[in-house]
Amino acid sequence: MARSIKTADQSQSIGISMSEILSALSFALDLTEGAVPGHALRSCLIGMRIGARAGLSSTQMQSLYYALLLKDVGCSSNSARMCQIIGGDDRAIKAGVKLEDWTKPHKPKASTFKLLWEQVLPDASPLERMVRIAKIGMSQHANNREMITLRCDRGAFILRKLGMSEDAAEAVRYLDEHWEGSGYPERRRKDHIPLLARICSVAQSIDVFSTEQGAEAAIAVLNERSGRWFDPELVQIAVALHNEGSLWQDCARGDDPERTRAAVKDLAPDSIDLAADQIDNVCLAFAEVIDAKSPFTYRHSMDVATAAAGIAETLGLPSEACVRIRRAGLLHDLGKLSVPNSILDKPTQLSAAEWTVVKGHPGLSRSILERVSAFRQLSVIAGNHHERLDGSGYPDKKSAGLLSLESRILSVADVFGALTEERPYRASLDLEQVASIMAKDVPRRLDPACYEALLIFASRNEHRPVQSTMLPELPPEACVLSA
Repeated sequence: MARSIKTADQSQSIGISMSEILSALSFALDLTEGAVPGHALRSCLIGMRIGARAGLSSTQMQSLYYALLLKDVGCSSNSARMCQIIGGDDRAIKAGVKLEDWTKPHKPKASTFKLLWEQVLPDASPLERMVRIAKIGMSQHANNREMITLRCDRGAFILRKLGMSEDAAEAVRYLDEHWEGSGYPERRRKDHIPLLARICSVAQSIDVFSTEQGAEAAIAVLNERSGRWFDPELVQIAVALHNEGSLWQDCARGDDPERTRAAVKDLAPDSIDLAADQIDNVCLAFAEVIDAKSPFTYRHSMDVATAAAGIAETLGLPSEACVRIRRAGLLHDLGKLSVPNSILDKPTQLSAAEWTVVKGHPGLSRSILERVSAFRQLSVIAGNHHERLDGSGYPDKKSAGLLSLESRILSVADVFGALTEERPYRASLDLEQVASIMAKDVPRRLDPACYEALLIFASRNEHRPVQSTMLPELPPEACVLSA
């Protein structure tokens, strides 16, 4: 079977630049925030144009570029807590709140109340919802500080571990500070907020309002919040670019995200191909972004990648294939960032509608990964991780003839990872229990050779999960705190 696998790893035979891989993976960050696809890319173009007009140096522009692409890289770390606070869809509330002025709780708009009424405890009684909304209002500043600090600290940490500049990390850390001191995490004011953070803040707000309400509405909000949320000088620059017609090129509402991505890659401050260990570091960083989404999956991608690579090695696959399979394991659940935590962490049976949401995530993983030319094979493997040999899997109900050995390996590793991890509806299972459960699906649904290789690998390693060399492990309590 191993001979059917290509012996050349595409990620090593074809160069990958940092801009290519991050511009593709930024679509995953958009999923977590419930943003219109391409948000990070459009923000990047807008921010870089503002930065250029502001006279930033080439070094500053390089830092700004990566800060804009990765500004939301810490966003999954507060998803579970957000879900706990509102009792509803964390992605919907994150997307909606960006259109509200949450610095004025004493002057709530009708749109703010409408957002809360739709998203807070949607299945509860009107009285219960009113009580929760009142509680949220009274603890708003504490909640904002907690949510933003968790996200921004994590984001800055990831940028540093990826080897980005301190200026880029600081831009992400202080993204949500406001010019007059009402922001978080430190309530910095004016020039005490790093310049790159101020630019990122303006750029992301412009895109959010323009994609939802149009360019003129975005400029109106920018002017209204000038001197409050935003640096007045940067607002003037953005308005001038808008008036000249140069602000929106390739990033206007309705523009093809791939056209936007091409423009972003053209602006890349460097085109140096990444070394293999650098590619691994990016994959590992995004695996931890995925796993931070839920306290019940906070090691899942790492464990699946370890098991998948172990199966591949046990079967005697070439080292290049083992590398590809491990990376597919790290990134297979990118699409799960689109699933609200109200579904991911639900302790009871999912409804048909909720299952439809869940079943869409492998296809999203594939569509994101295939944007990287060197990840085309990897994207297919990742996208097939819930397919089964008898055609009973999802999202495409592929059967054995359409599933490569690599896809079969990842499917087995994913099932193994899920069964050995705690879930909201059950405790984790030991190796004997897992083997017994999986055996019932062999050979009808799961590949027998891969299953046997898994048992050999797991027994040999006593199922000791590999420790990340990239980021510190996020314990469950970092994601879920008492309400």
